Amino acid sequence: MLRRVPPPAPEAGADELPSPLEERLITLIKANGPMTVADYMSDALFHPQYGYYTSQSPFGTLGDFTTSPEISQIFGELIGLWLVQSWIDMGEPDFFHLVELGPGRGVLMDDIIRTSAIRPEFKKAARIWLVETSGRLRHEQQKRLRQLDAEIAWKDRLEDVPEGPLLLVANEMLDCLPVRQFIMTEDGWRERMVNVNETGDALAFSTAFAPPLNAPKLPPADDYRKGDIFELCQPANDLTEAIASRVTNQKGRALIVDYGHIRAGAGDTLQAVKNHAAWPVLRAPGTADITAHVNFSQLTDSVFDCGAAAHGPLTQGDFLRRLGLETRVAKLSAGKPEHVVQDIQSAAFRICAPSQMGEIFKALCISSPGLATPAAFDPR
Repeated sequence: MLRRVPPPAPEAGADELPSPLEERLITLIKANGPMTVADYMSDALFHPQYGYYTSQSPFGTLGDFTTSPEISQIFGELIGLWLVQSWIDMGEPDFFHLVELGPGRGVLMDDIIRTSAIRPEFKKAARIWLVETSGRLRHEQQKRLRQLDAEIAWKDRLEDVPEGPLLLVANEMLDCLPVRQFIMTEDGWRERMVNVNETGDALAFSTAFAPPLNAPKLPPADDYRKGDIFELCQPANDLTEAIASRVTNQKGRALIVDYGHIRAGAGDTLQAVKNHAAWPVLRAPGTADITAHVNFSQLTDSVFDCGAAAHGPLTQGDFLRRLGLETRVAKLSAGKPEHVVQDIQSAAFRICAPSQMGEIFKALCISSPGLATPAAFDPR
């Protein structure tokens, strides 16, 4: 079961107890009033004691969802080759920073380092950084990557990575950044909030009475109908601007792969998943993953505002096929038993088919001005 197309959410059990974080948030809301969806999402995912990424093991069949690198090694291998080509496009610098944001269990970086061995000069020039705030996930990454012949360091933020030429990858990272939600009312845009229900024992959505503050990118009210929801992820826009500014001022390229939409519009994309199934967003926060669709239109605007070049977005299926997915499947399958070939083909289907992850997931490249068009992004 894929993370982004889960089955219907289960019904709440009568004997189900709230999570520790849910009890904490109910107490805070009763004392201080409703909180924004972004603040709720931030606490649910990143609270230092009870947050999802702090306290849970989210990845893989024993976790709550499975990402493309964990489904098929081909995903990481093709991205590794893409990075090598990008390094060549940059003039093959003898020193550069290779950065992954939100590296999960380290599977993608494992495949990238292994594949990049085809150009020993690339691996020798790379200074590898994993940007990860979760101590639990850092430990998993260190266990997986310690056997590699590569020096790897960890940082909490992209800003902590030293200056210099940059190649950066972020796979399924932006979708977990906190979003604000705004709902169209008879009086214009109002912020959607997280409150307590009428009995005061559970969380529930509500609508703010006053116009929203600090939301400069809200679209004209005349373009939307009553009840429409518009989402704004300022942290994703800020991060994209930071990447774009860096590759504008210092040579580099970044690849962002995530699920989302190309054009901005109305829609409630906030969702939660637990045990590979849909989960109510406000139930037991800290025990389920919460995400929202990435607005690639807003990201692209942020890139151009910083003077960098934006390529794409492409669907993940198109991106992988243009990089040679079918050829790689054939090479991996050669001489293998039938059941192994079926597993290879099934995994490749999951990451590239439109009915699976191939259509909803997109790939966006942020590049220094003047560099050649990146592999797979040339107009066809």
